[in-house]
Amino acid sequence: MERFEAFLKRKDIEISVKRYLVDALGAMAQGLFCSLLIGTIINTIGTQFKIGPLTTPVATVAGTEYTVGGLAMAMSGPAMAVAIGYALKCPPLVLFSLITVGFASNALGGAGGPLAVLFVAIIASEIGKMVSKETKVDILVTPLVTIGTGILLSAWWAPAIGSAAMRVGDFIMWATEQQPFAMGILVSLVMGVALTLPISSAAICAALGLTGLAGGAAVAGCCAQMVGFAVMSFPENKWGGLISQGLGTSMLQMGNIVKNPRIWIAPCVTSMITGPLATCLFKLEMNGAAVSSGMGTCGLVGQIGVYTGWVNDVAAGAKSGIGAFDWLGLVCVSFLLPALLAPLINLGCRKLGWVREGDMKLS
Repeated sequence: MERFEAFLKRKDIEISVKRYLVDALGAMAQGLFCSLLIGTIINTIGTQFKIGPLTTPVATVAGTEYTVGGLAMAMSGPAMAVAIGYALKCPPLVLFSLITVGFASNALGGAGGPLAVLFVAIIASEIGKMVSKETKVDILVTPLVTIGTGILLSAWWAPAIGSAAMRVGDFIMWATEQQPFAMGILVSLVMGVALTLPISSAAICAALGLTGLAGGAAVAGCCAQMVGFAVMSFPENKWGGLISQGLGTSMLQMGNIVKNPRIWIAPCVTSMITGPLATCLFKLEMNGAAVSSGMGTCGLVGQIGVYTGWVNDVAAGAKSGIGAFDWLGLVCVSFLLPALLAPLINLGCRKLGWVREGDMKLS
């Protein structure tokens, strides 16, 4: 047993929640951002501003035409797998072999492809690392083992994992349609908390295919955390903190949350208010890329995703047009309400002595 543990250490294989559900999941979200999400944004910009080079097909593969954005979106599987491999510190031959693994697991996983990629890429990465540089023909053995393991697991597991993820996502979306108030609170709170924790709410939303009203609730929860922390910590962090948290990530506050968990009360309560407002009052739906549901105001990706969904719905005839109430709901849920509610609730926490000046200071 000691020899095996020494072998794992030598190969930098760390079997832990942090390595697999924090590092790998977070990296997967970055891979999604650099492929599916960016591709969606490029397509939206090209369509809305009628930019010819962005709307004209630049390649035809197996009879399917692809625009620039379409090519980026098509590479989401390989991008996720390579990002996961990078987070797991894979050597080059393993890392490059994951391109094929990601493509296979994402394609065979269907709508739940991102979750299939996560599981398959992790195992293929670790097995590839085990054999890496253990033979004199490493350039043959390592890619064969990594790709072989990945393809085998993709064929065996990916359809079932993808189907399970899709069913869970469908259930959440169905439950939100049936109980928009209760599920608006739950989805908004859970996804907002996930965004601030060192895990990826974006990857979770993508893995579950969370769109529709549930996606709108997720957007609300993520915005409540980001904008909430940004505004209520403004006295300590000024403009730099406002921008880094409001357009970056509320995860920057995790160190302070560990020191004083009560600073998390205001953003969490805010998400529990804005979530049902999004689902019940504004009927805010995220019908763009599911990964956008978990991005909040990070680079305004959540808002771009909602807008993209509106455009798609109008084009498909599911929505007559984009009205003033749509914009009012998006602005209120994303910015105004979190900016007003979180500081007010935090003021109450300060008066109770639960939160003190400097508790949200970023180092």
